[in-house]
Amino acid sequence: MAEIQGSPRTPRDGRVAVLVSRYNDSVTVRLLEGARACLREKGVPDARVDVVWVPGAFELPVAAEAAAVSGRYAAIVALGCVIRGETAHFEYVAGEAARGLADVAHAHRLPLGFGVLTTESLEQALARAGGDAGNKGYEAAEAALTTADVLAQLTGAAPRD
Repeated sequence: MAEIQGSPRTPRDGRVAVLVSRYNDSVTVRLLEGARACLREKGVPDARVDVVWVPGAFELPVAAEAAAVSGRYAAIVALGCVIRGETAHFEYVAGEAARGLADVAHAHRLPLGFGVLTTESLEQALARAGGDAGNKGYEAAEAALTTADVLAQLTGAAPRD
């Protein structure tokens, strides 16, 4: 029985786009640091990484769509932070960001690491952006690279050594 497992490594072709929300930037800058650390550790040179800033998490899907249709990227990492407030705004922003990013990944068969935090407080967000709970930016980049490797294997592209 064949078993396909990806490993987080440099994609054979293309670049990696890291999309970052400016909203809650005290958190998203830390997520970006985690994503960049992962990409460097896994052998993706800085010269093959484009960091794209958008106003908020709601804008991540449209930027991801533009990156996907450009054909320049082997993987995308989306980073944002939505903190629950007193209104339903949280549900709309978080839900639409997640749905929109998933739609882009599915429509283009493009690995998309989801690093959009949805937390109850700033403290929870900071814990997940390099604090006690790790760095979800690092994890999102690692997931994007691993998925890129799986897709390369599934489509018959020779795996990278």
